[in-house]
Amino acid sequence: MRTDKPILAATLLLVLAMGGCSFAPAFTRPESPVAATLPGEALTDQAGVLAAELGWREFFADPRLQAIIEMALTNNRDLRETALNVEAFQAQYRIQRAPLLPTVDGGAGYVKQRTLGPGGHATSEAYQASVGVTAWEIDFFGRIRSLRDQALEEYLAMEENRRSAHISLVAEVARAYLTWLADRQLLAITEDTAANEQSSYDLIRQRYDEGVATRIDLAQAQTGLQTARANLAQYRRLLEQDENLLTLLAGGPLPDDLPPRTDLTEQALLDPVPAGLRSDLLLQRPDIMAAEHTLRAANASIGAARAAFFPAISLTADAGVISAEASNLFDGDSGSWLFAPTLRLPIFTGGRLSAQLDLAEVRKEIAVTRYEQAIQTAFRETADALAGIRTFGEQLQAEELGLQANQTYYALARERYDQGVDSYLVVLDAQRSLYRARQSVVVIRLARLVNRVNLYKVLGGGWQERS
Repeated sequence: MRTDKPILAATLLLVLAMGGCSFAPAFTRPESPVAATLPGEALTDQAGVLAAELGWREFFADPRLQAIIEMALTNNRDLRETALNVEAFQAQYRIQRAPLLPTVDGGAGYVKQRTLGPGGHATSEAYQASVGVTAWEIDFFGRIRSLRDQALEEYLAMEENRRSAHISLVAEVARAYLTWLADRQLLAITEDTAANEQSSYDLIRQRYDEGVATRIDLAQAQTGLQTARANLAQYRRLLEQDENLLTLLAGGPLPDDLPPRTDLTEQALLDPVPAGLRSDLLLQRPDIMAAEHTLRAANASIGAARAAFFPAISLTADAGVISAEASNLFDGDSGSWLFAPTLRLPIFTGGRLSAQLDLAEVRKEIAVTRYEQAIQTAFRETADALAGIRTFGEQLQAEELGLQANQTYYALARERYDQGVDSYLVVLDAQRSLYRARQSVVVIRLARLVNRVNLYKVLGGGWQERS
């Protein structure tokens, strides 16, 4: 049996295919549509330490928060779905690259048939075994390679989306946890205020019964008490909802043996950026990298659409043995082979190929627009967070000074009412003003911490895990 000639021919064709051309346009990254440097002055003494290089365990020092983040990264269903989508795109890439190599199949068969011939009926038998390639498209013009490259870029984009989901989950858990701490503090303030309102109401009621306080004083005290009770119900509801959100993000009920909680005022988050941050560092954000991979995939699809205009060459070949008797199947003179190349040339497609190329080019332009928009969004998000870094501290300081002034106002109003100088309306106004001031300090403190978490997120932090 001699099968070296067809094997040699197939080998030569394979070599030619490996050196085939590609019609995919050369990829050029679009120019960044934002300023070269992000706004802001010196923000930290951590020269050169960027958010993307700062592990979330370093950024979030609260042991309870660390435990909840770790639970979320293990159990969160949205993150799990994203990871499974990555595996699906990886499998799709492996499927798409497989046609570059021939599929070799082996087979064996036995045929027995009875036929009618000139001399009457005759029965024949045939045994056959072969190994071969069926309809392998030789990628002279790069169509299959372009489709492979497109699938690869789509897989890489999904991998970046997984990183983005990871970072977003870390930040979302942190925001939910800080909100839970703030609502606990606001509930404590409301409980304290409600207790004061109850004491004031009891005192005014006693004075009213003694004929010292007026009915207006009693109605005003009751108004303040009922308002405080309504606020109590509100913050108890918010606290339960905060706990429900943390349970959802963590992927299951929070265990009872978590580390003890700390107060909102004890939350110390590192500054995630040095001064003079260049905007091109935002290109390392996973959502921007995903947009770039999507753009590269669209670029590769143009190559596949262009190659479709050219002939498609496919090869079917096999080599084997055939014999009328099983005992002679592998004798030297029982060899057989088949070599059948085919050529398919598109002549008339009703404009389908041109439309497919136009569609691929339009989709690339859409991908360019989305890539540029992703950069602009990242710049805006980072600039907003940097503005918060510069201003929330000043706002918190002003709110704390306002709280001190309100405490003085309430003490003086209470003293003047006890002395009979002012009506209880002044005390009620001072009490409400003090309550709002205490709330404002907590709300601004929370906003300041959440803004720092947002800055850490938009700069790509939260991906690395360091112990």
